[in-house]
Amino acid sequence: MLDLLIENGFIIDGTGNPGYYGSVGVDEDTVTIIRGSNEGVDAARKIDATGRIVSPGFIDMHAHSGLVLLSEPQHEPKVRQGITTELIGVDGNSYAPFRSQEDFRRFVELNSGLDGNPPLPGSWSTVEQYLNMFDRKSAVNIAYILGNSPVRIDAIGWDSTPATPADIANMKAIIREAMEEGAVGMSTGLDYPPGNYADTYELVELSKQVADLGGIYHTHVRYKMGDMFIDPFQEAIDIGDRSGVPVHITHFYQKAPAPGGGARLLRLVEDRAEAGQDITFDSYPYSLGSTRILIVFPDWVHEGTPDNLKAALASEDARERLRKEVIPRAPTWHDMWLTYFKRPENHKYEGRSIAEIAEMMGKHPVDALCDLLIDEDLQTCYVAEGLNAKTLPAFVTHPLSMVGSDAVLLGDFPSPRTYGCFPVILAEYVREEHQMSLPNAIRKMTSFPAQRLGLSDRGILRDGMKADITIFNANTVSAPATRTEPKQFPVGIEHVIVNGTPVIDGGNHTGQLPGRALRR
Repeated sequence: MLDLLIENGFIIDGTGNPGYYGSVGVDEDTVTIIRGSNEGVDAARKIDATGRIVSPGFIDMHAHSGLVLLSEPQHEPKVRQGITTELIGVDGNSYAPFRSQEDFRRFVELNSGLDGNPPLPGSWSTVEQYLNMFDRKSAVNIAYILGNSPVRIDAIGWDSTPATPADIANMKAIIREAMEEGAVGMSTGLDYPPGNYADTYELVELSKQVADLGGIYHTHVRYKMGDMFIDPFQEAIDIGDRSGVPVHITHFYQKAPAPGGGARLLRLVEDRAEAGQDITFDSYPYSLGSTRILIVFPDWVHEGTPDNLKAALASEDARERLRKEVIPRAPTWHDMWLTYFKRPENHKYEGRSIAEIAEMMGKHPVDALCDLLIDEDLQTCYVAEGLNAKTLPAFVTHPLSMVGSDAVLLGDFPSPRTYGCFPVILAEYVREEHQMSLPNAIRKMTSFPAQRLGLSDRGILRDGMKADITIFNANTVSAPATRTEPKQFPVGIEHVIVNGTPVIDGGNHTGQLPGRALRR
């Protein structure tokens, strides 16, 4: 007898092939496909999927859930989108290994405007211990990629000191151990200190170790490099070319404004793929970016530990220089909105623009940011207009593109992509605008990322695969979340099954936590 039988649905299996009518059986955590009649098939429970799409569970290639998921394991903003697996540890900012708990505490504080600083259910130091924190304790599966920031902190420290040959050898040893314990590769966030202190040579050498172990290089590129258009992505390509590591460019898009068109960026990647380089990317279907507000400050402010950073933010001499150097990561300060304040007296700033907050405080925008960051222990984040919406569809629909939400799960006014990334593709790009077919869109969300991450038993509905399944209504699925009302769950995603266990059932969260850490 099967544990679950999903009957009469239209199965789109994740390969990109056209769908077909059939039923999906689940035995414990494994799939069996039933074509034709299922008469005589016994199951403990049946779900009637008439008029619904039955697909593999969606895989998010860029998730900032590495701490929040441990604190809020039901993970409703993500699992309600049909997401059953997330890649965590992105942007060079991951949370294992840390031999020093003091360094761990400092790093959580530094990155709290991106990943939060929630109460945690326990402690860890190694990658293995960290991954164990998620097994059967979260609503979704996670795959883990090792950020280069903790690697650099462990081997070199918090400063911008160039790596010596001995440092590189030590960092390679850390990478080797992390990947042997389950990491799928290495990530970088080359706008985020201290990981961005690594130069190209250092990243090439570390990537050689990743390549030797069959991992990938997942990179938020160095956007301030060279011409700030082609050069940042060229560095990523060069790292892959010189090290032999497969390259994955995350949240790939054209900035607005940018000195060249989106087509030039896409041709850069296409040319390398046609020449034989192993290169892919992910995108999200929103023009709104979001990250920790610390990113607007130059590297010299970050030099050293977060304590040094806070001292610099409090220094009048430093502020005088910062008022001249710090500029918005948007057209103006009016186009950047702050969120995630823990102090009650600061809640009045939630969702307001930096320009408006500065006016309320009677201060220069830079002084307002400095004071709030000190007051909030560095945790504040922002949402901003930062992408060229006109060229975005070319990235989202591109054959080399997967889906990465880059969802920041913080504050009262997160980016709407936190709640709507995957369903907005199904609703707008597929159903309303016909920019790609439904089988192709589902492939981008399922088998393509599974292949990239080496998840050989996920991403396709086929006999013997793991039972991560999303059931949705293609005619009604939508994403109502907006910038001013972002915390709205999707419509039309009725069932989400993780490892054979229903997590979303009839549109309601069951409270089940069947997720696993999917080790390399």
